[in-house]
Amino acid sequence: PSAILMEPNTGKILYEKNANELRPCASITKVMTLLLVMEAIDSGKISLDDQVTASAHAASMGGSDIWLKEGETMSVNDLIKATVIMSANDAAVVLAEHVYGTEDEFVKQMNIRAKQLGMNDTTFKNCNGLDEDGHLTTAHDVALMSAELIKHEKIFDYTLTWMDYVRDGETQLVNTNKLIRSYKGITGLKTGTTSQAGSCISATAKRDNLSLVAVVLGCSTTDERFTSASTLLDYGFANFSFASLQMPELGTVPVTNGIQGEVQAECTATAEVLIPKGKESAIKSEVELSEGVQAPVEQGQLLGKVKYELDGEVIAEYDITAKNSVKELDFGASFMILLRSLFHW
Repeated sequence: PSAILMEPNTGKILYEKNANELRPCASITKVMTLLLVMEAIDSGKISLDDQVTASAHAASMGGSDIWLKEGETMSVNDLIKATVIMSANDAAVVLAEHVYGTEDEFVKQMNIRAKQLGMNDTTFKNCNGLDEDGHLTTAHDVALMSAELIKHEKIFDYTLTWMDYVRDGETQLVNTNKLIRSYKGITGLKTGTTSQAGSCISATAKRDNLSLVAVVLGCSTTDERFTSASTLLDYGFANFSFASLQMPELGTVPVTNGIQGEVQAECTATAEVLIPKGKESAIKSEVELSEGVQAPVEQGQLLGKVKYELDGEVIAEYDITAKNSVKELDFGASFMILLRSLFHW
């Protein structure tokens, strides 16, 4: 019903179907939960070794869980394992309470973070994705938060684990994402299933230098979500690649009233751009360079732009700047230049 394929580093959308349709997303919600947890770890607010005690509220969660009892203690590391691998609703709530005190406050921060990421159609009502009126998002918004989460490469330690244990080996965790055993290049990320949301997945994969995020929401079966996600990823890897951009010759720009009569132009550009495969030779570059500038010229001063086009569409644009500064030619500088010319300094 709803799907999107995105390259996460550029945000470029490679395929979409009803990608902005409001839908519940079940445990895909935990992508945002995990993002806030990883950010709290990176900032030093919490630690993987922290021992956290389950509240009555956390222990009351239904659906997929690890049967936490009120008062039971578990490390943040094990709670993340349970949240990612088993999609444990109770573990997600314990993490939320540990980071912001209460689930309500954590959910408030989830919605703030969503707006910061441009997830303008998302409203979170809980931290685990259990069906609740008004708890809605879109495939596009899920792709945005998934792209942000995978910037934290530590998450792959959990998303790529097929089987693990908590409680000193007493509780076995088996990953709900079957693609990690069958899809080449898979890196994660999160599955979700409820009666209202259907079967959902945000699947991330990387081959060579190309990363992809495929999101499908509302599938009727778990097999359909895995097949759909695999098909999207296959399409992306088969049809898109990064091409190296060749920087054209830039030359110099004349300087009026400067100690030097010209300034060297330079452009430090990203070396690659995402394009359809086989289109590399069709990329055209255009240099828009100032015909002249007035001294003084500051190093880094804007002198123009380099544009790259493919099939009439601008696919990349970079600033051309002054490589060095040029001082204004005042009386003192003019006098020194005259002396040098007279006495061959």
